[in-house]
Amino acid sequence: MRLAPPFAILLALPMAVVHAGGVALHETGSTLLYPLFQSWVSDYARAAPDVSISTRATGSGAGITAAIAGTAEIGTSDAYMSDQQAEQNPRVVNIPLAISAQTVNYNIPGLDAAGLRLDGPTLAGIYLGRITEWDAPAIAAMNPGVALPHRRIVPLRRADASGDSFIFTQFLDFSDPQWEDRIGYGTTVSWPEVPGERTASGNAAMVQALTATPYSIAYVGISFAAPIARAGLGTARLENQSGRFLLPTPQTVSAAASMLDPRTPPDERLSLVFAPGEESYPLINYEYAVVSTRQPDAATAAALRGFLLWAISLDGGNSAKHLEAVGFIALPDFIRGMSERQIGLIGR
Repeated sequence: MRLAPPFAILLALPMAVVHAGGVALHETGSTLLYPLFQSWVSDYARAAPDVSISTRATGSGAGITAAIAGTAEIGTSDAYMSDQQAEQNPRVVNIPLAISAQTVNYNIPGLDAAGLRLDGPTLAGIYLGRITEWDAPAIAAMNPGVALPHRRIVPLRRADASGDSFIFTQFLDFSDPQWEDRIGYGTTVSWPEVPGERTASGNAAMVQALTATPYSIAYVGISFAAPIARAGLGTARLENQSGRFLLPTPQTVSAAASMLDPRTPPDERLSLVFAPGEESYPLINYEYAVVSTRQPDAATAAALRGFLLWAISLDGGNSAKHLEAVGFIALPDFIRGMSERQIGLIGR
């Protein structure tokens, strides 16, 4: 399979290093956030040429682990730290940088432009192995008039510790009692064994596997919408709490965020999945910087504070020129204020 050059670059997931300077910061983690971070570090090199930043796409679980271990100044994650991790590492904070979303995508020859309707219980049924064919009654009932093929569904899931898995399994957990009782949610879970299932590490590899596998289904971070579109893959309309089937747009993501942002606690660890509201898209999340408030020296702490404040600024990393390209939305003002407070805790 031949890939367009930008897609091939994303699949390689290289370390990107900007202008060498007096202070070096290292980021690792979320593959969903990686395309945005690449844009950020390139722009920030012009704003702060004395700071160099490297960024790597290793998965949200690896990002959290690196921040806790101190092997990276910034661990990025689509998932917040668990209660146990937070209790055991009180100096490590979870700082929202922007608001993102996740898509459910499929490869059904002839139907990829149809915008199939799917809901949480049906997706749980697919990943539990209860629903195995594309023309199953549950799918057909949501898509009247669509000529669904009698072909086996191939579920794709992440093999790495993934914030995308955290978001997706949380949606299934909130939607289906059997999933809640048997599986739960997290960056890693004990996935049910489903005949024909496949795994991939990272969002780029998920898109590649989906493209190469007819009749497959996958969950993918919205920052990979461009590769999804170039590959001609379908994007599902997901049912929200009000029974409406929606695609992720700036309007539906903003609507969902507005319903749950006010509930954000001081440590900013909060699920935004399955928000109420007629216009709310159900799969959204904060993109986190997981950071230790105790840095090795004052210069590193100052450089880290400066970059993170720039990243959440409407004139910096939260500007439309950065966020629109990856389908993210900016933090609301009061959430930005909470993130600024947490950034202010970073010292030596």
